[in-house]
Amino acid sequence: MPTHYVHNLNPVLLDLGRVQIRWYGLMYVIGFLIAGYMLKKLVRENFFKIPEEKIDSLITTMIIFMFVGARAAYVFIYNWSYYSDNLTDLLAVWKGGLSFHGALVGLLAGGYFFARQNKLAWFEVMDSVALVGTPGMFLGRMGNFINGELYGRITDSPFGIIFRDGGPFPRHPSQLYEGFLEGLVLGILLWTIKKKVKVYGIISGAFVSLYGVFRFIIEFFREPDAQLGYYFGMITMGQILCFLMIFSGIGMIIYSRNKNITI
Repeated sequence: MPTHYVHNLNPVLLDLGRVQIRWYGLMYVIGFLIAGYMLKKLVRENFFKIPEEKIDSLITTMIIFMFVGARAAYVFIYNWSYYSDNLTDLLAVWKGGLSFHGALVGLLAGGYFFARQNKLAWFEVMDSVALVGTPGMFLGRMGNFINGELYGRITDSPFGIIFRDGGPFPRHPSQLYEGFLEGLVLGILLWTIKKKVKVYGIISGAFVSLYGVFRFIIEFFREPDAQLGYYFGMITMGQILCFLMIFSGIGMIIYSRNKNITI
């Protein structure tokens, strides 16, 4: 009988009394700093045709739209049964409640807004954002792991970890699975695709579809949201949304090839 690791990581990096620096927040700060550096690299390569001084504006726009999208999706898709009776908690994000699928919709909307403001092709913006976003996704999942949240289903696998809020049984560290597939593997694939494509839109379409595929697979190991459970006795809300992502990404690729905006 294997001895399973007991998760006892402290989510607080530095406690200054009224102010705390948490690993989760730090991970996202580092992710956005890396994204800014990589965007400058894309500008210098003439892949992303904007002045470097516009990069901070793009990142700020994306943060705002992603946050609004992530919160709206969690409230209205994942947990409306609670918030419909607790409207005062709609903005209480410190209690938790953000959805990556909603963040992605916000990302797409933010890219459209930035493109219109700067007279750019939407696909040019989204391809650039897709290429630089995966390190942040990896770091964000590491933050989830340190927090001991979004853990997986109960398992007797030697990879199982006992999480303090997950009961006495070992569970899949699905945060680590997600970080590996959605962060590292997806990032490598997108940068490989970048070397081969000649038009904008294929990279961002591939990002949406491949994320959908990876997340669909990982949902079999991840604990479903307690308030939703399973649909049709076998799939989660996350997997339903992943189906939509896969086909949306394919649609983006087809549309981009017809649009033929050359890099």
